[in-house]
Amino acid sequence: MKTITAILLGAGGRGNAYSTYALKNPEELRIVGVAESDDVRRNEFKNRFDLADEKCFHTWQDVFTMEKWADVVMICTQDAFHFDNAMAAIEKGYDLLLEKPITTTAAQCRELAAAARTKGAKVLVCHLIRYAPFFMTIKDIIDSGEIGDIVTISLNENVGDYHLSHSYVRGNWSNKERSAPMILTKSCHDMDLLQWLIGKKCLRLSSFGSLKFFNKDNCPPGAPLRCTDGCEVDCPYDAREMYVNSNTAWMRYIAAGYSNPTNEDVLEAIKIGPYGRCVFQCDNDVVDHQVVSMEFEDGVTVAFTMSGFTPDISRTIKIMGTKGQIRAHTTHQSIEISKFVTHPHTENREIILNIEEDGHGGGDTGVMKSFCSYIRGDCDDQNLSEIGISAENHLLCFAAEESRINNGAVVEMSEYGCL
Repeated sequence: MKTITAILLGAGGRGNAYSTYALKNPEELRIVGVAESDDVRRNEFKNRFDLADEKCFHTWQDVFTMEKWADVVMICTQDAFHFDNAMAAIEKGYDLLLEKPITTTAAQCRELAAAARTKGAKVLVCHLIRYAPFFMTIKDIIDSGEIGDIVTISLNENVGDYHLSHSYVRGNWSNKERSAPMILTKSCHDMDLLQWLIGKKCLRLSSFGSLKFFNKDNCPPGAPLRCTDGCEVDCPYDAREMYVNSNTAWMRYIAAGYSNPTNEDVLEAIKIGPYGRCVFQCDNDVVDHQVVSMEFEDGVTVAFTMSGFTPDISRTIKIMGTKGQIRAHTTHQSIEISKFVTHPHTENREIILNIEEDGHGGGDTGVMKSFCSYIRGDCDDQNLSEIGISAENHLLCFAAEESRINNGAVVEMSEYGCL
């Protein structure tokens, strides 16, 4: 088995999550270089993977001043850099693992997909959800024909109130100018999932949503700009509780900017950093809830809801077919299949998956395993989130945002420039 050599761009949360696969599977993947602007993160990554000093770079541009010196580049930088990173890597002849979203504009999506096609680059986009055993099991049930032809799907992405406040109010994905619309940054996973499960193209869609709650209109009287400025409001989004007193290592890591911070480190960080701001007085402008109605080929309809007003982070899905239905919930890892028999009876069974703890329900490991197999040539791209498929799914997000801005106007995907 050929060991794939990889250079990582961006040693943040996602970059470290994917790179862990190399530590667990050294015969498949070896990290040979990193580009990371933050000195602490770069040095942590250097030590973790025992990298030479000359293979650790401050900027991603430095990587491409040399001729190709690894098999692949793994792009895990901030969203706004993805297009330039990927185009530079493709020009140098690298295959890519590309964190979602591909780019922040529809035009760049099309351009990047075309460049990969022209250069013959293999580019796998990190749509982790379809690689999780939970959804792979659902896909197998659909493909078996057990519930017949899909007629309707109802899919809810339950973002979770604290996750919304962290990432989409205070965090990196809170402002469209700095990042992109939330339907893209959060739910391009779901657009990919839907097209993959249905196996048909979306013909038209309409969307509604807004920033309803996390804005200045709902700011409690007397609340200061920062939670650490003596705020006495009883608020579930108090940064002192969310970060300093958190038992979640990820939250503390993001707030402080490095691993294993002390309580004092986190407190100092939120006093000056973005994660200490009052959630009602930030510069966020992305939605906190959105719905998308879609019609696919052969009359298949979909109702998709993304909402931050949920107590947990999960996905719930109901797939209604001509012979039965599937109801599933990621939190419980439960899949219920009901088959239509003699009315009013149904034949029911339930599948409970016992997945070992892993990022995105096993999706982090699943996408890396598929990526290595794809690069080695052990599988084709028909069932993978390769760049051509992913770019088309991304266009659904851009179309949904266009519809939302235009009061829910129906967008015909044939006129939207699908690939």
